[in-house]
Amino acid sequence: MAPPGPPSVLRSPKGLATALTWLLGAAAAVRLFSAGVGAYEQSWLQGFAADTHFDDLELGVAPGLTILAGLLQVLTVLPAVVVFIVWFHRVRSNGGIFRPDAFTLGRGWAIGAWFVPVANLFLPCRVALQTWRASTQRGPDGSDRTASAALLMSWWVVWVLAATGDRVFSRIYMAAETVDELLAAGRLGIAADLVMTVAGVLALLFVRRLTAMQNTMATEGPYARV
Repeated sequence: MAPPGPPSVLRSPKGLATALTWLLGAAAAVRLFSAGVGAYEQSWLQGFAADTHFDDLELGVAPGLTILAGLLQVLTVLPAVVVFIVWFHRVRSNGGIFRPDAFTLGRGWAIGAWFVPVANLFLPCRVALQTWRASTQRGPDGSDRTASAALLMSWWVVWVLAATGDRVFSRIYMAAETVDELLAAGRLGIAADLVMTVAGVLALLFVRRLTAMQNTMATEGPYARV
């Protein structure tokens, strides 16, 4: 029989949550900027005939702004995604110490769930809900208490909608050849940017709330005072 591994220990997610506050805030601001660029591109494209081919458009400021917005998205989203997944794994690991019986999936799924096609539309939410429950203090008498997960679910639903919108927009935009087609794709892109901005703000609030819940569990114990 293999010797038992080292005991699990709580690790504070506060530092990661602070970093995420800045990273998610920056990512949301960039998506809002991208929506503004999309609106400007709409007005620029409306100056051309509807059947003008993409290759015949006279270059102006709009294409440069679009490239800038895309670059800023890469520079803000990638760090935010990496830090978020590290934070997510940490709070899941802490949750397993608080209440091992609250989980149906191993803590490795806090990372792996994001990379499984189709399943990544619901598995991370399942891990998050179970972590939320495990991070909720019991009553003074040891009875279960339920903390509203409305914030968590709002973030998840909005994020799935935004991510889906992004994928659809990318396909339509890449296939667009005329001004009319670019305008239609651009309107979808603006909507996706705005929804992703909201998703970023909700993600920030979710991170801060769950981090605070775990801090309370770590400092005050599993039983609420009142």
